[in-house]
Amino acid sequence: MNNVLKILKNGGIILYPTDTVWGIGCDATNFDAVQKIFELKKRAESKSMICLVNTIEMLKTHVEPLPEAALDIINKAKKPTTIIYDNPIGVAHNLIADDDTLAIRLVKHDFCETLIEKLGHPLVSTSANISGQPTPTSFKEISEDIIKGVDYVVDLPNDEVKNNKPSSIIKLSNDGNILVIRE
Repeated sequence: MNNVLKILKNGGIILYPTDTVWGIGCDATNFDAVQKIFELKKRAESKSMICLVNTIEMLKTHVEPLPEAALDIINKAKKPTTIIYDNPIGVAHNLIADDDTLAIRLVKHDFCETLIEKLGHPLVSTSANISGQPTPTSFKEISEDIIKGVDYVVDLPNDEVKNNKPSSIIKLSNDGNILVIRE
């Protein structure tokens, strides 16, 4: 854990298991680290990425005010669910979409929860693939370009990723509108 924390605190990017798929991540408050992920994935900066938080309290520090419906969605979700919020705060500006939104998921994964707690910031999470390529469903499907392009590969067994599917995505506007983007 200490090695991965040192890498993240120094602006590095990591390859790590999440509650959905293997992801590429960094400190969500570090502009340069976020930029490294865009470059590694060959992803247009207009395509935003997801942030992971480990508590409702951390979520509230980046979404103010937190819409009441968010807690209902989080509490009723049967699988990992990412919510897109309006007007996020306290994260790198290049992480925020052109329409001033940010996708955030309250992660339920022991490693991720502990890492975020120790880092003290949200963690970027984007699938471990070059943009436009299929999302890998296991570590062995991750390309060498991705593995060699990160600063650290978290050494956890492949079965640490239980779901192997991307999260549901819901857009929750401050005006109360709810739109399911991906089930």
